[in-house]
Amino acid sequence: MKNIFYDKSKVDYGNLLFPRRALWMLLIPLIIEQMLNSLMGMVDTLMVSRVGAEAISAVSLVDSINNLVLQVFAAMAAGAAIICSQYLGRKDEKGCNDAAKQIVLTVVVISSVIMIIGVGFRKPLLHLIFGSVEEAVMTNAQMYFLITALSYPFIALFQAGAAFYRACGNSKFTMKTALIANVANIVGNTLFIFILQMGAAGAAISTLISRAVCAFVVFYALRKPGYAIQLKNYFSIRPDLNLIVKILAIGVPSGIENGMFQFGKLAIQSTVSSLGTAAIAAQAMTIIFENVNGMAAVGIGIGLMTVVGQSIGAGRQEEAKYYIVKLAGYAEVAMIISCILVYIAARPVTVLAGMSEESTALCMQMILAITIVKPILWVPSFTPPNGLRAAGDVRFSMITATLTMWLCRVALSIFLMRVVKTGPIGVWYGMFADWGVRGVIFTIRFVRGKWLRFKVI
Repeated sequence: MKNIFYDKSKVDYGNLLFPRRALWMLLIPLIIEQMLNSLMGMVDTLMVSRVGAEAISAVSLVDSINNLVLQVFAAMAAGAAIICSQYLGRKDEKGCNDAAKQIVLTVVVISSVIMIIGVGFRKPLLHLIFGSVEEAVMTNAQMYFLITALSYPFIALFQAGAAFYRACGNSKFTMKTALIANVANIVGNTLFIFILQMGAAGAAISTLISRAVCAFVVFYALRKPGYAIQLKNYFSIRPDLNLIVKILAIGVPSGIENGMFQFGKLAIQSTVSSLGTAAIAAQAMTIIFENVNGMAAVGIGIGLMTVVGQSIGAGRQEEAKYYIVKLAGYAEVAMIISCILVYIAARPVTVLAGMSEESTALCMQMILAITIVKPILWVPSFTPPNGLRAAGDVRFSMITATLTMWLCRVALSIFLMRVVKTGPIGVWYGMFADWGVRGVIFTIRFVRGKWLRFKVI
């Protein structure tokens, strides 16, 4: 029977690439990993917030830049997962390993260049974007940026290595690694922030160390036999331009999409920074809450790339469609539950963070709106597109996301804050508009099936 999404008669339910148990073995560690990362990020923010409003404001502002960079690395990791998944779907382990080596080389070069630029130009960059902030905030921001920029190659390598494991269907190892790294980050924060009294710089040092540990653990494990992807003798890797072009063909559009997404948020954050320290602190905490309530669905979306990638590599197009619909349903249930739980926890967390009454009121106003709207609009705009990207349809996703970002989220948000004077909640009204438009466009793209015409390998 054929519905608007896929032809059920062409799906061999008795011989699925990922039967129910295998699917949950992939998804559950990914969900736990993403939730742990966000919860640890919340704890990290709470610990920094105890130092003072200037420190948390500095960390929030710099992290808006860091997140831009991290999204570029995440896009490269997504490209790694897509390419390796498709090779494994067609049972070509040699091609998969060759691609993995070129991915490592590409990631090292790109992340190192970005690190050098970040370290060398941090002061003019911060003054250009956040020139109107208080002097104490700017001083903290410069130090925090210097140290965290040194961690760029480590986080880029960790994300690439984690993508290799996910492409093999093994997400449990990266979940354990992320847990160890996050716990190490909290211990480091305790030492550097509270015992050594290093403030925002202490938080940055802890982040640097935990990311270095992550990268080392993952790549040490990739040397061991037993996995489809094994990496050894890194210094013997030489550039293979054909493979690098394939990698960049996926990674660059995804990187531009993610980069534009974060750059748009950075433009908005620049406007929020002009609203005062209370608004900056409220927005920083709201972003943490919004990240947490979406992490389960994000984990499902990451798993979807592996599942669809292997399905496409094996030539099972209808099965790929089936998984997109199935996992979008899982993501919707996860989103509803997590939004409710985060809203219940929001006020106690703001109290623990020692936020001012003004910041708390602004934060609760924004998280209420998010709790109502996000379960309706978020999943169609983010989960199915991961499946489309896994099939190679990355340019359409890049163009759509970039246009909706700038026309809906950025332009509308800045208009609402500067002209209508809505305050920081204007950011979220613009975001809701972005989610809604994206969801409609990507649903139409999925139903029409043009995304199946692309070839990655």
